[in-house]
Amino acid sequence: MKPPIKLFACSASRHLAQLIADRLDIELGKSSIIKFSDGEFQPCFDESVRGCSVFIVQSTNPPAENLLELLLMIDAAKRASAYKVIAVIPYYGYARQDRKDRPRVSIGSKLSADLLSAAGVDRIITIDLHADQIQGFFNVPVDHLFGSAIFAPYIEKLKIGNMTVSAPDMGGSKRANAYSRHLQSEMVLCYKIRKKPNVVEEMSIIGEVEGKNVVIIDDMVDTAGTICLAAQIMKDRGAESIRVFATHPILSGNAVERINDSEIIELVVSDSVPLKVTSPKIKVLSIADIFAKTIEAVTTNKSISTNFVF
Repeated sequence: MKPPIKLFACSASRHLAQLIADRLDIELGKSSIIKFSDGEFQPCFDESVRGCSVFIVQSTNPPAENLLELLLMIDAAKRASAYKVIAVIPYYGYARQDRKDRPRVSIGSKLSADLLSAAGVDRIITIDLHADQIQGFFNVPVDHLFGSAIFAPYIEKLKIGNMTVSAPDMGGSKRANAYSRHLQSEMVLCYKIRKKPNVVEEMSIIGEVEGKNVVIIDDMVDTAGTICLAAQIMKDRGAESIRVFATHPILSGNAVERINDSEIIELVVSDSVPLKVTSPKIKVLSIADIFAKTIEAVTTNKSISTNFVF
């Protein structure tokens, strides 16, 4: 007999979790958070999860309480005798800390993976990790989904003529190349030099953009400094239009103002992270269907590769 499925939401991803529940045609599980006067909190399940496959939806973007809440929910589910506990993490935070890029720093994404394992998670479902190798930080199965499942069909519907795909940095070249091959378009690259996080000191464009409609592909937009600088350089070099597709709209600081004032005509993102500020230039495509189909596949032991466009 197949264990029953129960889907729960943590604080950072309630809206997306409800959309996933609607796609699965199930009720979103009941949970609550007890808060103490000193700021400590205790999540709890308000219904039985004994013998169930428990899916907990939570992005782990800052503040750090989002990660801690997910850890506490996983621990609570294990202690309540859940059959399996699966963390659905639309945005896996601390993913930029995936290596020691200078002396005496932590590898935050590995530490986060260890914490999730210590809490008792049995599986991870996530989308567009900042670096593919982060999957190897886990000792449990990781279902790594791709934003191309929503972005590629949208780009194809736009019927953009004379299109060129671009990556905002060398690290995103693999992702951009996959889009370029699928869309049968040309590709250009951006090379950037940073002196400190979130600040680009210098950028160069490798390739021809004159007269092209450029589509920039990235996994996230944080301060928007990189994509806005890339868009300005491309426009100065004769590009007709610049669109940006990024799965995770972190959009910290004055990112939205930067985008509004930039040469970018459209920023298309997913709902992995709730938008703090909206803009006429920003369009949100939901990833609820992708996660719902993956949850169905996981619970029925079917392949999830049919969810991938490329």
